[in-house]
Amino acid sequence: MKILHTYLIRQVLATLMMTVAVFTFVLLLGNGLKEILVLIINRQATLGGVIQAFGLLIPFVLVFALPMGMLTAALLVFGRFSADQELTAVKSSGVSLLSLITPILGLSLVLCGVSAAINMEIAPRCRIAYLDLRDEMVGKVAGAALPDSIFVKDFPGFLIYVGASDGKNLTDIHICQLDENDKVKTMTDAPKGLLQRSGNQTSLELFDARIFDVQSGSWAYPGIVSQDLSSIKTNSTSKNIHIGDMTFRQLQNELQVVENEFAVPEKAGSKAELQQRRDILANKKKDVTMPIRVQMHRQVAFSFACFGFTLIGIPLGIQAHRRETNVGIAMSLALVLVYYSFIILGQSFEGRPYLAPHLILWIPNFLFQAIGAVMLWRANRGI
Repeated sequence: MKILHTYLIRQVLATLMMTVAVFTFVLLLGNGLKEILVLIINRQATLGGVIQAFGLLIPFVLVFALPMGMLTAALLVFGRFSADQELTAVKSSGVSLLSLITPILGLSLVLCGVSAAINMEIAPRCRIAYLDLRDEMVGKVAGAALPDSIFVKDFPGFLIYVGASDGKNLTDIHICQLDENDKVKTMTDAPKGLLQRSGNQTSLELFDARIFDVQSGSWAYPGIVSQDLSSIKTNSTSKNIHIGDMTFRQLQNELQVVENEFAVPEKAGSKAELQQRRDILANKKKDVTMPIRVQMHRQVAFSFACFGFTLIGIPLGIQAHRRETNVGIAMSLALVLVYYSFIILGQSFEGRPYLAPHLILWIPNFLFQAIGAVMLWRANRGI
């Protein structure tokens, strides 16, 4: 049994290294070449800078390449194992499929730990380093005055969040005015807005805006609200980071800061009014913090992809009875498409907290693990 386990581990590891290398190369070309090629053509990048940029992008693409590589390796190895009648010979000797694949499942769990380290710490830091390097080569400072998906805290007394921005047109805007204790005093929402610049003047114009006063518990609907941002002296000492590029610990800290600013007021008022204000603040907090929660759950959920892909890849490879590499890659790409469609769906719903988008991210893990477990049980029984 030990010899058989060693043989399988070697086969899976060799195939895994090959498939991860292929997927990493393809994803690197797709993610970095379109940006770096422009810098090369414009002679803004040196050879050393290009090599460093691609090196910093490797952990970022490994987030996707590692699970895809493990799935493809499971399909290819066990497809060949079944096609060559090796599996039949093993079963006839009294060895069950479950005992045969135990080290492979253990390997997938180890890869889950590696994926967690990459997803939650290494990849975000390398991504930020890559963006800094790219902006240094271009010779500009990254980001707009109000970049999207970032909690902007550069303006004293204000917390600003913009869902999407093209530099001028803004959507899903949330502006919280803070008191001297950094607690929310008023909250302004607007589905769309316009960022206007003229010389040193920068103004923000909100359309269909509504304003909630926390102390009085009343709503105001002014329609159009204008805010002169250039009149507010910024106190930025560090660069704002897109929440999609934050480490897990940075996301935790960001979540705690935002939640603290939505602390429940304890001012005088009737019990009913106080409860109403608490409910409004709680709902507002969900709207503002959901993008952070989605990113946190995405990083953790991604880390378990290798295990689910292994569980479903082994029985599919056995059933396919195929040695061809192209068949295994085609099957893996189809499964990856199904898996990542849930991830994309969850992230697209981050502006709708009532749909629980952070929980949608876990559906593919549970789905693949459940289906894979049933298929393995059936394959073990010879059904």
